Amino acid sequence: MTQFATAKDGVRLAYEIAGEGADTVVLVHGFGSSRRQNWKDPSWYDALTKAGYCVVAMDCRGHGESNKPHITPGYGHDEMANDVLAVMDDADIESAFVMGYSMGGFITIHLLMNHPERVKKLIIGGVGASYLDSAANNRDHVADPAVRARIADAMTVADPSTITNPTARAFRAFADQPGKDRLALAACMRAPPKNLPREILARSTRPVLVVCGEKDDLTGGPDELAGAFADGRAVTVPNRDHMTAVGDKVYKQAVLDFLVS
Repeated sequence: MTQFATAKDGVRLAYEIAGEGADTVVLVHGFGSSRRQNWKDPSWYDALTKAGYCVVAMDCRGHGESNKPHITPGYGHDEMANDVLAVMDDADIESAFVMGYSMGGFITIHLLMNHPERVKKLIIGGVGASYLDSAANNRDHVADPAVRARIADAMTVADPSTITNPTARAFRAFADQPGKDRLALAACMRAPPKNLPREILARSTRPVLVVCGEKDDLTGGPDELAGAFADGRAVTVPNRDHMTAVGDKVYKQAVLDFLVS
């Protein structure tokens, strides 16, 4: 059943609770996705609840059943980390295991660094070396502001056949799926990224797991980002890219092992 929390600026944030475990895992999805598409449909709810966890999965602002502002203020990673806190507060969760994928990974890094007392352990999926170096290997990394600008522009183009950049074209196709608001997604993507440097990440004492697909050209591999944390671990999902790593059994098992380690 969908429940709603209210952000500091009044945006309504949809979330749901599954399972009744003593320990809670808070799930934060990726850009253009939703709690259902990122977590429920790939069987993360089942994997976590069967392992004895309570799941709290939210729709980020601009996504799913949450409100969808068409203006960029509010979509910064610090602000969206505060949205996660609003959901946790509404669900009466003092601290929890937290997992974010792609955009959700960016958001939950800020949650960890701003409010470490609310995060027992953090799992970052679909965010890798490009978080620390957006120009790595000259690939189309989503951490690169120029790439983000092209993606945002692609959200508002009337004719998607005119989009020549393959990364922007792929994001537009994803955003054209039923129920998605391209203007809200464009506003979200236009928010300036605020990637934290190594010296800041190294201050975290919480255990962090970084998971990326072997063929994820959007973000790069997990080892470098994991190494930036004082207690970071890396897992590479074989033969998977940014989209197909999400529901992979290797990813799920790595998370389950990490939660009990």
